Amino acid sequence: MSVSEIEAAFASRLDQFGDLGATVKFDFGDDRLWIDGTQKPATMSHEDKDAECTLTITPENLIAIQQGKLDPTMAFMTGKLKVKGNTAIAMKLSSVMK
Repeated sequence: MSVSEIEAAFASRLDQFGDLGATVKFDFGDDRLWIDGTQKPATMSHEDKDAECTLTITPENLIAIQQGKLDPTMAFMTGKLKVKGNTAIAMKLSSVMK
């Protein structure tokens, strides 16, 4: 799955991202998605803005987490997922991303 497909999937859930009450950035290396979850519906862009929580992950690993094929805790412990900033926000994301 590509970043554009992830973006389309997230776009269908922007109301749920609005429940986060925070800004989140998914850093895929060559691309990123920045989500402002402080408003409802949330807004999304490819801008490289600061966020309260930044998750660095490959698109493939993000999809594996969404599909239940990769445990987020194991991904974090093995370095497949890196979290910078407020980890509590990262934990809230699990309810949005299912």
